[in-house]
Amino acid sequence: MTKRVVLIGHPVAHSLSGAMQQAAFDHLEIDARYELWDRLPAQLAETVAELRGEDILGANVTIPHKERVAQLMDRQTDEAHATGAVNTLTREGKKLVGHNTDVAGFKVALDRLVGRQKMPRQAVVLGAGGGARAVVYGLIREGFQRVVVFNRHLHRGEQMVKHFGRSASHMDLRAMPWHESIIEAELAKAKVLVNATSIGLDDDTSPIPAEILTPDLLVLDLIYRQTRLLRDAAAAGCATADGELMLLHQGAAAFTLWTGQPAPIEVMHEALRLARADGVGSAEGEPGIVVPTA
Repeated sequence: MTKRVVLIGHPVAHSLSGAMQQAAFDHLEIDARYELWDRLPAQLAETVAELRGEDILGANVTIPHKERVAQLMDRQTDEAHATGAVNTLTREGKKLVGHNTDVAGFKVALDRLVGRQKMPRQAVVLGAGGGARAVVYGLIREGFQRVVVFNRHLHRGEQMVKHFGRSASHMDLRAMPWHESIIEAELAKAKVLVNATSIGLDDDTSPIPAEILTPDLLVLDLIYRQTRLLRDAAAAGCATADGELMLLHQGAAAFTLWTGQPAPIEVMHEALRLARADGVGSAEGEPGIVVPTA
C-alpha cells in the first residue's frame, strides 16, 4: 500500500516541501506520496482525524496551523511542548505525536550564518507565529542573553514571551511595540536579526526600512529567496541568509522521523534548488503582517 505524507496549511500551493520530500522518497525507493492539503482553520480538527488512517505515514504542518494543531496531539515531544508549536506529525498506532523539527533546522541556519565567530548574545526577532517560536526557543538554547520580539499585534508577541517565561528565566526576553524608532534602537544593540514574518513573500517589500540596518548585523529571513530585506541588508554590509537551510534540515529531520532512515540531504537540496529555479518560494512562519505606510 502506498503511504501518504501530507502538508496541512492555508495556503500550501507555494510550498517547497513537496518537491524536497518526494525526491527523497523516490531516491530511497520508499512507496510514499507527498500531498498538499489546503485546509482552513475551521477544518483542522477534522483534518487531524484523517491522519489516523493506516495509509498515513506522517504529516507536516505550516501556517496558520502550527500552534493550534499542537493542542490536538495525543503526545508532544520536548521541542514541540517547549515551543507550543508543531510542524511535523508521526503516528504511533492510532495515536498522533507532535514534533517541532523547525528548532533543529534553525540551529543549522544560525550556525552557518554566524560561521567561525563567537555566537552572539543579543537578537531581534520579527513575528510571533510558529516559525518565530522555534527561532526564539533556538536562541534560548544557544544561550542568548537578550531577545526582543516585535509583532504588529503586540499581544501576540507578549503571549509568546509569556509562554517561554520559565525556560527564558535566565535572560531578558521581551515583546515591544512594532514602531520604527523602537526597532532601530534595539537593532543598534543586537547582532542577529531574524525575520519570521511573511513580509516580502508575495511582493518586494521589507518589514523594516533599509536605513536602520547596521553593517555588523547577521540577518536571517525565513522566506526562501532573496527578499528585499536581504538585499537591503547585503547592501548595508550585513551577513545574510535566507530560509533554505532551515527548510532543508527541518525537512530532513521530519523524513527520518517518518521513515527511520537517514535523509538523503544532497538529493533533497537539489530538489529544492530546482524548485526555486522554477520560481517557487515560501515562508513557513507567520501570516503576513500589514505594516502601515503612513
